[in-house]
Amino acid sequence: MPGTGVSAAAVICAAGASSRMEGKKKEYQRLGEGRLTVLGAVVKAFVSCPRIGPIVIAIPLDSDEGAALSSLPPEIINGPELNRIHFVSGGPTRRSSVHNALLRLEPYNPSHVLIHDGARPWIKPELIEKITDAVIRYGAVIPALPLSETPKEIAPGSGSGNETGEGPLYIKKHLRRAELCTAQTPQAFRFSEILAAHEKAREREEREKIEYTDDAEVWGEFIGQVAVISGDPENRKITYPGDLG
Repeated sequence: MPGTGVSAAAVICAAGASSRMEGKKKEYQRLGEGRLTVLGAVVKAFVSCPRIGPIVIAIPLDSDEGAALSSLPPEIINGPELNRIHFVSGGPTRRSSVHNALLRLEPYNPSHVLIHDGARPWIKPELIEKITDAVIRYGAVIPALPLSETPKEIAPGSGSGNETGEGPLYIKKHLRRAELCTAQTPQAFRFSEILAAHEKAREREEREKIEYTDDAEVWGEFIGQVAVISGDPENRKITYPGDLG
């Protein structure tokens, strides 16, 4: 119920266009030969965690809520856990979709919120619990994986056709692999502060026509440091049809 001050809430961002999925909304597709959809697997994992209260799912703007609802497992649709699940229309960007979901959560007054990509169906309840523990301790946390290959920063060189955009790219900087990682979700934050940070991010986007890539970037710019804990290699994101398994 709104105003009960639950300890943690969740946002599942499923408002994207799935532009690389051959016209299919990836969150509503079934995983391999199983009965679970991508979104259904995500919701099932979060519902299984008792410390997670309300769960807000951001869906595409002007889309039918029924399509998202029907992609959930029957035991959730027909059970008491459905009361924990709410839908909200997303915005034109991922950040604005998350912002809309945070505003939907505001009446519940959660202390913390976990924000997860709806296209990461292999999230485990154990990782959700670990991140919940970490956000209570640190205030802001993301799971991440170390790089397995050496990254390079690249840019167009001079001459050899680069003036017309036809030349090759060249290494601009040799980056230290030990100092880099790849971010996963759920990313977790103190609720009131991440909501305030999104308000400031919205204002800056309108002023400067920029776009934020994830919530850790929003927190880092307007609030402060974000802790990093070990992620899960199986917690991968679906991008192409072949990723469904």
